[in-house]
Amino acid sequence: MATDEPNVSIGDVSHSTFAIGSHAQAVSHHGSVQRDEAAEELLKAVRELRADLTRVRAGEQTAALDAELSRTEDEITRTGEAAPSRRERLRELLADSQALLSVLASAGAVAGLLGM
Repeated sequence: MATDEPNVSIGDVSHSTFAIGSHAQAVSHHGSVQRDEAAEELLKAVRELRADLTRVRAGEQTAALDAELSRTEDEITRTGEAAPSRRERLRELLADSQALLSVLASAGAVAGLLGM
């Protein structure tokens, strides 16, 4: 090792969140997020619908629905709830996918939990 190289020393980083690099992003998952029963039910239904979507022919609508379901799952996992704007977006996508609702019971479960 050349003597003119910079030295970097990292001590104990347990329970820390950090990122290195110009496009790095740090996300902390320390601690547990408290979710109420409704959020738990919605999270379970969202995961079931995402699994069921892999069994149908992929299209523009299913891709958009899966992407929003993924964001919803992430939000509930991180914060313990799905924001009203996220729930409204899911309602819109499910309303646009009425044919899918009649085929997949999991889509009906998510729709029911969203008050549709």
